[in-house]
Amino acid sequence: MSTRQLAIFKTGSEEFGIEIDRISSIEQMLEIFKIPNSLEYIEGMVNLRGKVHTVINLRKRFGMHCPEFDENSRIIMVNSSSAVTGIIVDTVREIIKADDSDFGTDTKLKSGSKNKFACGSVKNGSRTILLLDVDKVLAQESA
Repeated sequence: MSTRQLAIFKTGSEEFGIEIDRISSIEQMLEIFKIPNSLEYIEGMVNLRGKVHTVINLRKRFGMHCPEFDENSRIIMVNSSSAVTGIIVDTVREIIKADDSDFGTDTKLKSGSKNKFACGSVKNGSRTILLLDVDKVLAQESA
């Protein structure tokens, strides 16, 4: 049985996880440069260590209310097939280890826009955490 590590974060009242191997870094909020005429959920671009990356606001992608960013807001830099892209989340909670037996794909997800971006779930104690499908979140079709 193998073990995988996940970064657990919150957006709204929901906890989500992303496998560590998809993450290049987790950053505090950076200066974001707006992109005119971009999709609503694209917050803009950031310059991170001399490279420019697109940043997506996960709350906007999910169609949720978007309060101001605060000291807990983070940008998770994720690896996709074409680039490293930032995903803004409310807070990063922890890194957990989960055995293969803790993962499920039949999540019986509740209806809602945020759940169409989930690719499964993981059990961690009494919690069930939705696994974020990074590729679906980064896809360019509208939410």
